[in-house]
Amino acid sequence: MNVPRHFSDTRLDAGRVRILTAAGRVRLEAEGPGWQHRSVHDTLEQATLELALLGRVSAELYAATLDDIERQVRRDAAYRYPGAA
Repeated sequence: MNVPRHFSDTRLDAGRVRILTAAGRVRLEAEGPGWQHRSVHDTLEQATLELALLGRVSAELYAATLDDIERQVRRDAAYRYPGAA
C-alpha cells in the first residue's frame, strides 16, 4: 500500500494548493472559489510549472506555494543530510 505524503499545503483567502507525493509521482491539487484542478506529474518541477500555468491561481498564492515548497525541501535535506548547510 502506497499512502500519499502531504509535501506542502498552502492556504490563502484566494485558494489552496496541496502537493502530495506517492510512488515516485507528484500530485497537484489546487482550488479556489468556484474552481478546482487536480493533476499528476513525474517531478516537482513539472507540478510547479503546471501550477504557474493555471490562470486562476493568483500570483500571491503561487508565491506562497513556492515558499512552502522551498521550506519543505530545505527541511527534508536537513533531515536526510544532517550537518549540511
